[in-house]
Amino acid sequence: MAVFDPKFPYNDLPLLPPPIDLIETKDILKKCISARVALAELKQAAELIPNSAVLVNALPLLEARASSEIENIVTTTDKLFEFADIAEEKADAATKEALRYRTALYEGTKMVQRGMLTTDMAIQIVSTIKDVELDLRSEPGTTLKNRLSGEVIYTPPVGQKLLQEMLDNWADFMHRSTDIDPLVRMAVQHYQFEAIHPFADGNGRTGRIINILFLVQHGLLDSPILYLSRYIISNKAAYYRLLKQVTHEQDWEAWINFILDGVEETCVWTTDKIKAIRELMEHTAKFVSKSLPKIYSWELVELLFKQPYCRIGNIVDAEIAKRQTASVYLKQLCDIGVLKEIKSGRENIFVHPKYIELLTGEENVWVYYSGVETDAIHADD
Repeated sequence: MAVFDPKFPYNDLPLLPPPIDLIETKDILKKCISARVALAELKQAAELIPNSAVLVNALPLLEARASSEIENIVTTTDKLFEFADIAEEKADAATKEALRYRTALYEGTKMVQRGMLTTDMAIQIVSTIKDVELDLRSEPGTTLKNRLSGEVIYTPPVGQKLLQEMLDNWADFMHRSTDIDPLVRMAVQHYQFEAIHPFADGNGRTGRIINILFLVQHGLLDSPILYLSRYIISNKAAYYRLLKQVTHEQDWEAWINFILDGVEETCVWTTDKIKAIRELMEHTAKFVSKSLPKIYSWELVELLFKQPYCRIGNIVDAEIAKRQTASVYLKQLCDIGVLKEIKSGRENIFVHPKYIELLTGEENVWVYYSGVETDAIHADD
């Protein structure tokens, strides 16, 4: 094999699988066990939320914001929730692109529930993210550079025929190398996809979506609720350094261990987040029931968690109340401090501040509503 030179296309990128002794060390296999336990606990925690839409509406938006931020496409969680369920043309460019990431994640989940991950699926995902029909790179000249120095640090393979052959091998590895632990395969395929770098843009985000879809396809997750990009943002330098080490040194162990640590850490954090969401839902139901017994229903409280930027139309569409009554309900929820009314363009939106703070905060804690502290239901009760 030729010596790797970052200034020249890496057309000699080794095909998969790597040598088994490099990807199934004792340390890796030990970490696989603990990561699988954490994934199982996350699945169980998610099942305890009565309506899965509460999580599926929220956690993929956090993933979309973080994964986009890795590529320096910066928006806020508030903006994502504000524009999540209305015409995207009202949002700024970065928010639109992050919302398309969420859409690609949703659509990809539906696709893998019907069939296997393929190159065509990756093309559909990147086309959704970029909002334009894309295909494999056909023109040379793509390089990855250090943002500060401008130094070329990697030049991916070139030639559509070669890219297609490499992606066929990539997909074949994901589905046929069943003797290798799925979590190891996920880590290996992620490196390979990023090294192939098949598209002119959107490779990182597409690759991170594929990680989550891979877990769903193999039954390790039921829905796309693993917020893995949070871990990558927190360890961004290590992420790129370890990718580079695989390319330069075939250091698979350090890379796979990094991904396994990320899966476990993120699962633990997300499980705690879900537990806190469930507790806040139950506490909010108690508070609304006590403060506004005439309008209280579990369906109304649940909607405030499904739609933390709630509009009158959301209440009407959920068949909880007619339009005029829905407006009264939302105003009363503002009066007791559960919601806060804000102006967005020509319409009024009713924000659920306590829930938004819980979703966006690193610490999975929330503050009680006054008067019902001792009545709050907790997940461990």
